[in-house]
Amino acid sequence: MLQSFPTMTIDRVSASILVLFSLFVIWESRQLPLGSFRQPGPAYVPILLAALLLILGVFIILMAGRARSLSSLRWSEWRHGLAILLTCVFAVFAIERLGYRLTVLLALVFLVKGVEKRGWVSSLTFAFGMAFGSFYLFYTVLRVPLPQGPLGF
Repeated sequence: MLQSFPTMTIDRVSASILVLFSLFVIWESRQLPLGSFRQPGPAYVPILLAALLLILGVFIILMAGRARSLSSLRWSEWRHGLAILLTCVFAVFAIERLGYRLTVLLALVFLVKGVEKRGWVSSLTFAFGMAFGSFYLFYTVLRVPLPQGPLGF
């Protein structure tokens, strides 16, 4: 007697991608020292987060029976997805040239104003807050080196 495969649902596909991503992170983190619980190395947190993502992804795959099937998915929002993807590509190539703050500012203004159609005040307030707030958190508090750009901005 043949047993049928479980229905491929939207949740199962998404969770499978998360599982593959977590395995990739774990595989790539092998090159960095793991350290110990008391003295964690650079690979410690990425492996810990990837393992958690792996466990949750497998759990979602197993429990995703009630979600809509993948064939029912309609691509009415494909323009939003494409805009987000292209903004990410822009950020990858612009961050070294323009600096972290200016790149994040431009990307967020485009996404919030251009894609989500919010007003100028809320778009600029959100973009400035995120660009400068995240820079302060990572660069000043956590001491993560971030690109400054040619203007020191």
